[in-house]
Amino acid sequence: MRMYDIIKKKRDGGELSAEEINFFIRGVTDGSVPDYQISALCMAIYFKGMTVRETCDLTYAVRDSGEKLDFSSVKGIRVDKHSTGGVGDKTSLVVAPIVASLGVKVAKMSGRGLGHTGGTVDKLEAIDGFRTTLSDGEFLRQVDRIGLAIVGQSKQFAPADKKMYALRDVTATVDSMPLIAASIMGKKLAADDDCIVLDVKTGSGSFMKSVENSRALARLMVDIGKNAGKKMVALITNMDRPLGYAIGNSLEVIEAVQTLRGCGPKDLTEVCLTLAGWMLSLAGKGTPEQCKALAAQTIADGSALKKLAEAVAAQGGDARLIEDPSRFSPAAHVHSVLSPAEGYIRRADAEAYGFASLALGAGRNTAEDTIDPAAGIVLKKKTGDLVRKGEEIATLYAGKASLFGAAEKTLLAATEIGALPPADEPLVYGVVE
Repeated sequence: MRMYDIIKKKRDGGELSAEEINFFIRGVTDGSVPDYQISALCMAIYFKGMTVRETCDLTYAVRDSGEKLDFSSVKGIRVDKHSTGGVGDKTSLVVAPIVASLGVKVAKMSGRGLGHTGGTVDKLEAIDGFRTTLSDGEFLRQVDRIGLAIVGQSKQFAPADKKMYALRDVTATVDSMPLIAASIMGKKLAADDDCIVLDVKTGSGSFMKSVENSRALARLMVDIGKNAGKKMVALITNMDRPLGYAIGNSLEVIEAVQTLRGCGPKDLTEVCLTLAGWMLSLAGKGTPEQCKALAAQTIADGSALKKLAEAVAAQGGDARLIEDPSRFSPAAHVHSVLSPAEGYIRRADAEAYGFASLALGAGRNTAEDTIDPAAGIVLKKKTGDLVRKGEEIATLYAGKASLFGAAEKTLLAATEIGALPPADEPLVYGVVE
Protein backbone atom coordinates (compact mmCIF):
# COMPACT_ATOMS: atom_id res chain seq x y z
CA MET A 1 0.00 0.00 0.00
CA ARG A 2 1.41 3.42 -1.00
CA MET A 3 0.42 6.90 0.12
CA TYR A 4 0.73 8.04 -3.50
CA ASP A 5 -2.10 5.70 -4.50
CA ILE A 6 -4.27 6.75 -1.54
CA ILE A 7 -3.82 10.44 -2.35
CA LYS A 8 -4.55 9.82 -6.04
CA LYS A 9 -7.67 7.79 -5.22
CA LYS A 10 -9.14 10.54 -3.05
CA ARG A 11 -8.04 13.25 -5.49
CA ASP A 12 -10.07 11.47 -8.17
CA GLY A 13 -13.13 11.23 -5.90
CA GLY A 14 -12.74 7.64 -4.75
CA GLU A 15 -13.92 6.25 -1.41
CA LEU A 16 -11.07 5.18 0.85
CA SER A 17 -11.29 1.82 2.60
CA ALA A 18 -10.86 1.43 6.35
CA GLU A 19 -7.52 -0.24 5.65
CA GLU A 20 -6.30 2.73 3.60
CA ILE A 21 -7.42 5.22 6.26
CA ASN A 22 -5.74 3.20 9.01
CA PHE A 23 -2.55 2.98 6.93
CA PHE A 24 -2.56 6.76 6.54
CA ILE A 25 -3.13 7.47 10.24
CA ARG A 26 -0.45 4.94 11.29
CA GLY A 27 1.96 6.75 8.97
CA VAL A 28 1.04 10.14 10.42
CA THR A 29 1.60 8.77 13.92
CA ASP A 30 4.92 6.99 13.37
CA GLY A 31 6.33 9.60 10.99
CA SER A 32 6.57 7.32 7.96
CA VAL A 33 4.22 9.59 5.98
CA PRO A 34 5.93 12.95 5.32
CA ASP A 35 4.25 16.29 5.94
CA TYR A 36 3.78 17.02 2.24
CA GLN A 37 1.78 13.82 1.72
CA ILE A 38 -0.32 14.44 4.84
CA SER A 39 -1.07 17.92 3.52
CA ALA A 40 -1.81 16.55 0.04
CA LEU A 41 -4.39 14.09 1.35
CA CYS A 42 -5.98 16.74 3.57
CA MET A 43 -6.32 18.96 0.51
CA ALA A 44 -7.84 16.10 -1.51
CA ILE A 45 -10.34 15.47 1.31
CA TYR A 46 -11.09 19.21 1.44
CA PHE A 47 -12.10 19.21 -2.23
CA LYS A 48 -13.62 15.72 -2.59
CA GLY A 49 -15.09 15.16 0.86
CA MET A 50 -15.72 11.86 2.61
CA THR A 51 -18.68 9.59 3.10
CA VAL A 52 -20.12 9.11 6.59
CA ARG A 53 -18.47 5.69 6.73
CA GLU A 54 -15.08 7.16 5.76
CA THR A 55 -15.45 9.92 8.34
CA CYS A 56 -16.31 7.42 11.08
CA ASP A 57 -13.31 5.26 10.13
CA LEU A 58 -11.05 8.33 10.15
CA THR A 59 -12.40 9.38 13.56
CA TYR A 60 -11.84 5.97 15.12
CA ALA A 61 -8.35 5.75 13.59
CA VAL A 62 -7.48 9.14 15.11
CA ARG A 63 -8.91 8.02 18.47
CA ASP A 64 -6.86 4.81 18.36
CA SER A 65 -3.62 6.50 17.26
CA GLY A 66 -2.58 6.95 20.89
CA GLU A 67 -3.54 6.16 24.43
CA LYS A 68 -6.97 6.59 25.99
CA LEU A 69 -7.77 7.97 29.40
CA ASP A 70 -8.91 5.49 32.04
CA PHE A 71 -11.39 7.23 34.34
CA SER A 72 -12.21 4.17 36.44
CA SER A 73 -10.56 5.80 39.46
CA VAL A 74 -12.61 9.01 39.13
CA LYS A 75 -15.98 9.12 40.87
CA GLY A 76 -18.97 10.82 39.26
CA ILE A 77 -20.31 11.73 35.84
CA ARG A 78 -17.89 13.37 33.42
CA VAL A 79 -19.08 15.85 30.82
CA ASP A 80 -17.20 17.85 28.21
CA LYS A 81 -18.00 20.75 25.89
CA HIS A 82 -16.28 21.42 22.60
CA SER A 83 -16.61 24.36 20.23
CA THR A 84 -15.87 24.16 16.53
CA GLY A 85 -14.09 27.50 16.85
CA GLY A 86 -15.02 31.14 16.58
CA VAL A 87 -13.91 34.71 17.16
CA GLY A 88 -14.05 35.85 20.77
CA ASP A 89 -15.20 32.38 21.81
CA LYS A 90 -14.07 32.07 25.41
CA THR A 91 -17.06 29.96 26.49
CA SER A 92 -14.97 27.08 27.91
CA LEU A 93 -13.44 29.42 30.48
CA VAL A 94 -16.94 30.25 31.71
CA VAL A 95 -18.87 27.03 31.19
CA ALA A 96 -16.35 24.56 32.66
CA PRO A 97 -16.18 26.14 36.14
CA ILE A 98 -19.96 26.62 36.20
CA VAL A 99 -20.56 22.92 35.60
CA ALA A 100 -17.77 21.77 37.93
CA SER A 101 -19.08 23.97 40.74
CA LEU A 102 -22.32 21.96 40.62
CA GLY A 103 -20.58 18.63 41.20
CA VAL A 104 -20.24 17.39 37.61
CA LYS A 105 -16.69 16.48 36.60
CA VAL A 106 -15.15 18.36 33.65
CA ALA A 107 -12.01 16.76 32.22
CA LYS A 108 -11.24 18.89 29.19
CA MET A 109 -8.57 18.56 26.52
CA SER A 110 -8.46 21.72 24.43
CA GLY A 111 -6.63 22.92 21.35
CA ARG A 112 -4.58 25.89 20.29
CA GLY A 113 -5.60 28.63 17.89
CA LEU A 114 -6.50 27.42 14.42
CA GLY A 115 -6.68 29.83 11.50
CA HIS A 116 -8.50 33.03 12.48
CA THR A 117 -9.94 31.52 15.67
CA GLY A 118 -8.40 31.50 19.13
CA GLY A 119 -7.68 28.38 21.19
CA THR A 120 -8.54 27.73 24.82
CA VAL A 121 -4.99 26.54 25.55
CA ASP A 122 -3.55 29.82 24.22
CA LYS A 123 -5.93 31.79 26.42
CA LEU A 124 -5.02 29.81 29.54
CA GLU A 125 -1.31 30.20 28.85
CA ALA A 126 -1.83 33.96 29.11
CA ILE A 127 -2.16 33.28 32.86
CA ASP A 128 1.32 33.40 34.44
CA GLY A 129 2.52 29.93 35.44
CA PHE A 130 -0.52 28.03 34.15
CA ARG A 131 0.48 24.53 33.05
CA THR A 132 -1.53 23.20 30.12
CA THR A 133 0.52 19.98 30.12
CA LEU A 134 -0.17 17.55 32.97
CA SER A 135 0.78 13.91 33.37
CA ASP A 136 -2.11 11.46 33.12
CA GLY A 137 -1.95 10.95 36.86
CA GLU A 138 -2.01 14.67 37.61
CA PHE A 139 -4.91 15.18 35.22
CA LEU A 140 -7.03 12.40 36.71
CA ARG A 141 -6.25 13.35 40.32
CA GLN A 142 -7.19 16.99 39.69
CA VAL A 143 -10.47 16.02 38.04
CA ASP A 144 -11.26 13.70 40.95
CA ARG A 145 -10.22 16.22 43.63
CA ILE A 146 -11.66 19.53 42.40
CA GLY A 147 -13.83 18.42 39.49
CA LEU A 148 -12.12 20.48 36.78
CA ALA A 149 -8.97 20.33 34.68
CA ILE A 150 -8.29 21.88 31.27
CA VAL A 151 -5.18 20.72 29.45
CA GLY A 152 -3.68 20.83 25.99
CA GLN A 153 -3.70 17.80 23.79
CA SER A 154 -0.79 15.60 24.87
CA LYS A 155 1.46 13.59 22.60
CA GLN A 156 -0.11 10.40 23.95
CA PHE A 157 -3.72 11.23 23.10
CA ALA A 158 -4.73 11.25 19.43
CA PRO A 159 -1.18 12.15 18.30
CA ALA A 160 -2.20 11.77 14.65
CA ASP A 161 -4.64 14.63 15.05
CA LYS A 162 -2.04 16.87 16.67
CA LYS A 163 0.15 16.56 13.58
CA MET A 164 -2.74 16.98 11.14
CA TYR A 165 -4.15 19.90 13.17
CA ALA A 166 -0.91 21.89 12.81
CA LEU A 167 -0.62 21.19 9.08
CA ARG A 168 -4.28 22.02 8.36
CA ASP A 169 -3.78 25.35 10.07
CA VAL A 170 -1.10 26.43 7.60
CA THR A 171 -2.36 24.75 4.40
CA ALA A 172 -5.89 26.26 4.21
CA THR A 173 -7.62 22.92 4.89
CA VAL A 174 -9.21 23.81 8.22
CA ASP A 175 -12.82 24.19 7.07
CA SER A 176 -13.42 20.63 5.85
CA MET A 177 -16.40 18.89 7.44
CA PRO A 178 -14.91 15.37 7.66
CA LEU A 179 -11.57 16.68 8.92
CA ILE A 180 -13.26 18.86 11.55
CA ALA A 181 -15.50 15.97 12.68
CA ALA A 182 -12.63 13.46 12.88
CA SER A 183 -10.39 15.94 14.71
CA ILE A 184 -12.97 16.89 17.32
CA MET A 185 -14.54 13.50 17.89
CA GLY A 186 -11.25 11.59 17.72
CA LYS A 187 -9.99 13.58 20.70
CA LYS A 188 -13.32 13.53 22.51
CA LEU A 189 -13.59 9.73 22.25
CA ALA A 190 -9.98 9.26 23.38
CA ALA A 191 -10.78 11.34 26.47
CA ASP A 192 -13.64 8.93 27.25
CA ASP A 193 -16.13 11.34 28.84
CA ASP A 194 -19.66 10.12 29.59
CA CYS A 195 -21.44 13.11 28.03
CA ILE A 196 -20.41 15.55 25.30
CA VAL A 197 -22.02 18.87 24.36
CA LEU A 198 -20.88 20.29 21.03
CA ASP A 199 -21.03 24.02 20.27
CA VAL A 200 -21.19 24.12 16.48
CA LYS A 201 -20.62 27.68 15.31
CA THR A 202 -22.25 29.08 12.18
CA GLY A 203 -21.63 32.30 10.26
CA SER A 204 -18.76 34.42 8.98
CA GLY A 205 -16.49 33.84 11.98
CA SER A 206 -16.82 30.05 11.93
CA PHE A 207 -15.55 27.31 9.64
CA MET A 208 -19.15 26.46 8.71
CA LYS A 209 -20.65 29.55 7.05
CA SER A 210 -24.29 28.42 6.79
CA VAL A 211 -26.78 27.06 9.29
CA GLU A 212 -27.42 24.11 6.97
CA ASN A 213 -23.75 23.10 6.89
CA SER A 214 -23.41 23.62 10.64
CA ARG A 215 -26.42 21.42 11.25
CA ALA A 216 -24.97 18.72 8.97
CA LEU A 217 -21.66 18.82 10.86
CA ALA A 218 -23.51 18.67 14.18
CA ARG A 219 -25.56 15.67 13.06
CA LEU A 220 -22.42 13.89 11.82
CA MET A 221 -20.55 14.38 15.11
CA VAL A 222 -23.55 13.52 17.28
CA ASP A 223 -24.03 10.27 15.34
CA ILE A 224 -20.33 9.39 15.64
CA GLY A 225 -20.48 9.94 19.40
CA LYS A 226 -23.72 8.04 19.89
CA ASN A 227 -22.35 5.12 17.89
CA ALA A 228 -19.44 5.09 20.36
CA GLY A 229 -21.86 4.93 23.31
CA LYS A 230 -21.74 8.56 24.46
CA LYS A 231 -24.59 10.86 25.50
CA MET A 232 -24.48 13.60 22.87
CA VAL A 233 -26.09 16.90 22.00
CA ALA A 234 -25.02 19.74 19.71
CA LEU A 235 -26.08 23.39 19.74
CA ILE A 236 -25.92 25.52 16.59
CA THR A 237 -24.77 28.96 17.77
CA ASN A 238 -24.28 32.27 16.01
CA MET A 239 -20.77 33.26 14.96
CA ASP A 240 -21.75 35.83 12.34
CA ARG A 241 -20.43 38.40 14.79
CA PRO A 242 -17.73 38.14 17.51
CA LEU A 243 -18.91 36.65 20.80
CA GLY A 244 -18.55 39.22 23.54
CA TYR A 245 -16.34 42.27 23.13
CA ALA A 246 -12.81 40.86 23.60
CA ILE A 247 -10.73 39.14 20.91
CA GLY A 248 -7.28 38.02 22.04
CA ASN A 249 -5.89 35.79 24.75
CA SER A 250 -5.48 37.69 28.04
CA LEU A 251 -8.28 40.03 26.93
CA GLU A 252 -10.64 37.07 26.63
CA VAL A 253 -9.61 35.66 30.02
CA ILE A 254 -10.44 39.04 31.55
CA GLU A 255 -13.85 39.03 29.85
CA ALA A 256 -14.51 35.45 31.01
CA VAL A 257 -13.80 36.53 34.59
CA GLN A 258 -16.14 39.49 34.18
CA THR A 259 -18.83 37.09 32.96
CA LEU A 260 -18.34 34.83 35.98
CA ARG A 261 -18.71 37.94 38.15
CA GLY A 262 -22.10 38.59 36.56
CA CYS A 263 -21.06 41.65 34.57
CA GLY A 264 -20.08 40.10 31.25
CA PRO A 265 -21.57 40.75 27.80
CA LYS A 266 -25.18 39.62 27.38
CA ASP A 267 -24.51 37.48 24.31
CA LEU A 268 -21.59 35.63 25.90
CA THR A 269 -23.50 35.11 29.15
CA GLU A 270 -26.57 33.74 27.35
CA VAL A 271 -24.60 31.28 25.21
CA CYS A 272 -22.59 30.09 28.22
CA LEU A 273 -25.68 29.54 30.38
CA THR A 274 -27.39 27.62 27.56
CA LEU A 275 -24.35 25.38 27.02
CA ALA A 276 -23.94 24.79 30.75
CA GLY A 277 -27.64 23.95 31.03
CA TRP A 278 -27.32 21.20 28.44
CA MET A 279 -24.12 19.84 29.99
CA LEU A 280 -25.77 19.59 33.38
CA SER A 281 -28.91 18.10 31.87
CA LEU A 282 -26.99 15.31 30.11
CA ALA A 283 -25.35 14.62 33.47
CA GLY A 284 -28.78 14.08 35.04
CA LYS A 285 -29.23 17.35 36.93
CA GLY A 286 -32.65 18.18 35.43
CA THR A 287 -34.17 19.60 32.28
CA PRO A 288 -32.05 22.01 30.22
CA GLU A 289 -34.09 24.97 31.47
CA GLN A 290 -33.86 23.87 35.12
CA CYS A 291 -30.11 23.39 34.70
CA LYS A 292 -29.73 26.77 33.01
CA ALA A 293 -31.21 28.34 36.15
CA LEU A 294 -28.77 26.34 38.31
CA ALA A 295 -25.92 27.62 36.15
CA ALA A 296 -27.05 31.23 36.58
CA GLN A 297 -27.10 30.73 40.35
CA THR A 298 -23.40 29.73 40.37
CA ILE A 299 -22.58 33.12 38.84
CA ALA A 300 -24.80 34.94 41.31
CA ASP A 301 -23.30 33.24 44.37
CA GLY A 302 -19.69 33.35 43.12
CA SER A 303 -19.12 29.58 43.25
CA ALA A 304 -18.24 29.31 39.55
CA LEU A 305 -15.61 32.06 39.79
CA LYS A 306 -14.17 30.39 42.89
CA LYS A 307 -13.96 27.09 40.99
CA LEU A 308 -12.04 28.73 38.12
CA ALA A 309 -9.53 30.25 40.56
CA GLU A 310 -9.15 26.86 42.25
CA ALA A 311 -8.43 25.13 38.93
CA VAL A 312 -5.96 27.83 37.88
CA ALA A 313 -4.06 27.48 41.17
CA ALA A 314 -4.08 23.68 40.90
CA GLN A 315 -2.38 23.92 37.51
CA GLY A 316 0.31 26.30 38.72
CA GLY A 317 -1.32 29.50 37.51
CA ASP A 318 -1.39 32.80 39.36
CA ALA A 319 -4.93 32.79 40.77
CA ARG A 320 -4.53 36.46 41.71
CA LEU A 321 -5.14 37.23 38.03
CA ILE A 322 -8.60 35.67 38.37
CA GLU A 323 -9.30 37.57 41.56
CA ASP A 324 -8.00 40.83 40.06
CA PRO A 325 -7.67 40.77 36.22
CA SER A 326 -6.05 44.22 36.25
CA ARG A 327 -2.87 42.34 37.20
CA PHE A 328 -2.50 41.02 33.63
CA SER A 329 0.47 42.57 31.86
CA PRO A 330 -0.82 45.21 29.44
CA ALA A 331 0.13 45.46 25.79
CA ALA A 332 3.01 47.80 25.00
CA HIS A 333 0.95 49.84 22.53
CA VAL A 334 -2.73 50.83 22.35
CA HIS A 335 -4.61 52.37 19.41
CA SER A 336 -8.20 53.61 19.00
CA VAL A 337 -10.18 52.86 15.83
CA LEU A 338 -12.68 55.62 15.06
CA SER A 339 -15.88 55.32 13.08
CA PRO A 340 -15.58 56.80 9.57
CA ALA A 341 -19.32 57.53 9.41
CA GLU A 342 -22.51 57.94 11.42
CA GLY A 343 -25.15 55.23 11.51
CA TYR A 344 -25.85 51.72 12.75
CA ILE A 345 -23.29 48.94 12.58
CA ARG A 346 -25.18 46.68 10.23
CA ARG A 347 -22.56 43.95 10.00
CA ALA A 348 -19.23 43.08 11.57
CA ASP A 349 -17.52 40.30 9.61
CA ALA A 350 -16.32 38.09 12.46
CA GLU A 351 -13.78 36.22 10.35
CA ALA A 352 -12.12 39.48 9.26
CA TYR A 353 -12.11 40.68 12.87
CA GLY A 354 -10.29 37.45 13.72
CA PHE A 355 -7.71 38.16 11.04
CA ALA A 356 -7.30 41.71 12.37
CA SER A 357 -6.51 40.25 15.79
CA LEU A 358 -4.12 37.81 14.13
CA ALA A 359 -2.31 40.74 12.49
CA LEU A 360 -1.78 42.27 15.94
CA GLY A 361 0.02 39.14 17.18
CA ALA A 362 -2.85 37.37 18.96
CA GLY A 363 -2.68 34.29 16.70
CA ARG A 364 -0.45 32.33 14.36
CA ASN A 365 0.24 32.62 10.65
CA THR A 366 2.47 29.52 10.82
CA ALA A 367 2.70 26.66 13.31
CA GLU A 368 6.02 28.09 14.60
CA ASP A 369 4.73 31.61 15.34
CA THR A 370 4.80 32.90 18.90
CA ILE A 371 1.62 34.48 20.28
CA ASP A 372 1.60 37.80 22.11
CA PRO A 373 -0.81 37.08 25.00
CA ALA A 374 -1.65 40.77 25.50
CA ALA A 375 -2.44 41.48 21.83
CA GLY A 376 -5.94 41.74 20.44
CA ILE A 377 -9.05 43.85 20.13
CA VAL A 378 -11.69 45.14 22.51
CA LEU A 379 -14.82 46.23 20.68
CA LYS A 380 -16.53 49.38 21.87
CA LYS A 381 -19.46 49.00 19.50
CA LYS A 382 -21.10 45.85 18.11
CA THR A 383 -23.58 44.92 15.42
CA GLY A 384 -26.82 46.87 15.94
CA ASP A 385 -25.21 49.74 17.87
CA LEU A 386 -25.59 53.36 16.77
CA VAL A 387 -22.25 55.17 16.24
CA ARG A 388 -21.29 58.78 15.58
CA LYS A 389 -18.60 59.77 13.11
CA GLY A 390 -15.28 59.89 14.95
CA GLU A 391 -16.56 57.78 17.85
CA GLU A 392 -14.32 54.94 19.03
CA ILE A 393 -15.56 51.57 17.78
CA ALA A 394 -12.61 49.42 18.87
CA THR A 395 -9.36 49.51 20.83
CA LEU A 396 -6.36 47.65 19.41
CA TYR A 397 -3.54 46.18 21.53
CA ALA A 398 -0.14 45.10 20.20
CA GLY A 399 3.52 44.74 21.08
CA LYS A 400 4.55 46.92 18.12
CA ALA A 401 2.81 50.11 16.98
CA SER A 402 3.68 49.21 13.38
CA LEU A 403 1.07 46.42 13.50
CA PHE A 404 -1.87 48.79 13.92
CA GLY A 405 -2.15 50.00 10.33
CA ALA A 406 -2.97 46.68 8.67
CA ALA A 407 -5.22 45.56 11.53
CA GLU A 408 -7.23 48.82 11.50
CA LYS A 409 -7.64 48.65 7.72
CA THR A 410 -8.92 45.07 7.96
CA LEU A 411 -11.32 45.89 10.79
CA LEU A 412 -12.81 48.96 9.13
CA ALA A 413 -13.26 47.14 5.81
CA ALA A 414 -15.17 44.43 7.71
CA THR A 415 -17.50 46.90 9.46
CA GLU A 416 -20.61 47.94 7.54
CA ILE A 417 -22.31 51.13 8.76
CA GLY A 418 -25.72 52.18 7.43
CA ALA A 419 -28.76 54.33 8.14
CA LEU A 420 -30.98 51.47 9.33
CA PRO A 421 -30.33 48.95 12.12
CA PRO A 422 -29.84 45.31 11.07
CA ALA A 423 -32.40 42.58 11.61
CA ASP A 424 -32.10 40.65 14.86
CA GLU A 425 -30.40 37.27 14.70
CA PRO A 426 -30.75 34.43 17.21
CA LEU A 427 -27.82 33.46 19.40
CA VAL A 428 -28.82 29.78 19.24
CA TYR A 429 -30.28 28.48 15.99
CA GLY A 430 -31.21 25.05 17.23
CA VAL A 431 -30.28 21.83 19.02
CA VAL A 432 -29.33 18.48 17.51
CA GLU A 433 -29.96 15.61 19.91
